[in-house]
Amino acid sequence: MNGNNQYLIPANTKKGGLIFNIFQPIDLWIFGIGIGLTLLILILMSTVGGFDGITSILALIPGLVAVVLVFPFPNYHNIRTALGDVIAFYTNRQKYVWRGWCTSYELKGK
Repeated sequence: MNGNNQYLIPANTKKGGLIFNIFQPIDLWIFGIGIGLTLLILILMSTVGGFDGITSILALIPGLVAVVLVFPFPNYHNIRTALGDVIAFYTNRQKYVWRGWCTSYELKGK
């Protein structure tokens, strides 16, 4: 607490609840399932003998999607949370009012 009775909270307080200070448990599940599915497809393809160009690329898609979803993103936790916020913004019927960062405003009528 500083002299003005205002509490100072460090910017990294939420990182203590994350795994490796980066991942939430759901992120690790998404990553593990995507990589596991890719490995399973690659193993199945090697036993069948179907390694040509396009099928190899298609086999890597689950792992690539999982990596992109859990990749850190500025001002958000990761791409997954940023996409969730974008989807919520366009699907919720709410009125989003932007007041600016540095503007002070007062409620009128009080």
